[in-house]
Amino acid sequence: MDFQKLDAALATALNDVQNPEEPSLEVFIHTEPILDSAATAVLENLGIRGVTSGRDIFTATLSLNAISHLSEEPWVKYLKRSQQLRLVNRRINTGKLGV
Repeated sequence: MDFQKLDAALATALNDVQNPEEPSLEVFIHTEPILDSAATAVLENLGIRGVTSGRDIFTATLSLNAISHLSEEPWVKYLKRSQQLRLVNRRINTGKLGV
């Protein structure tokens, strides 16, 4: 595994993986903008849709083994962990606003 291509959050999350074959980590895959047919096939085999030339960021839920494999590919620039966003409920008290 090429750890230089992983962001800190993803590298840390790899330590918590129980089954290296189970797709359990959501990641952004940053690639070269022009992919050859072999690179396209690798991404499509991982279940990534919409792989076209000129596109260079993809999202996927991957296993530890898939992340390791991708990190070794020369056309992969880096892999970044995708984190689930949470809505923020904030109440605004308009009664106290004034000029």
